[in-house]
Amino acid sequence: MNYIIDVSRFRKLFPAMASETTYPAEVIEAQWFQAQCFISEGKTLRGACFENVLYLMTAHLVWSNWLISQGQTTANVVTGATISKVSVSMQPPPAKSAWQFWLSTTPYGLQLWALLNIKAAGGAYIGGLPERTGFKKVGGVFY
Repeated sequence: MNYIIDVSRFRKLFPAMASETTYPAEVIEAQWFQAQCFISEGKTLRGACFENVLYLMTAHLVWSNWLISQGQTTANVVTGATISKVSVSMQPPPAKSAWQFWLSTTPYGLQLWALLNIKAAGGAYIGGLPERTGFKKVGGVFY
């Protein structure tokens, strides 16, 4: 299902992207549809929270594209610099996965990552007795 973005609401939520010249509505709408390919509605992520996640993913994509257009293609932290003979030491942000690294490249991605960790984390139990998801079986027998 495709959701419709309210561009004026997007600009209010993310004032850094309020400029209609730098961030035309068409660009925001295109990234909104792309955001729906990354994030899908689920059991713990629906309603207002799902919409908020879509807005954050859209902001992350729009901001990422703007950074790329400015020539910034890496998201590293400068750890050292030398002026004579120009030397710069860089370190990528700490991340456990490529997804986490990519989201850490923008402030909106970090907010999205935090929200997803709260709302979409966890797993599902498939098959077997539901009692096996705990530490004891029915009747109190420990594993």
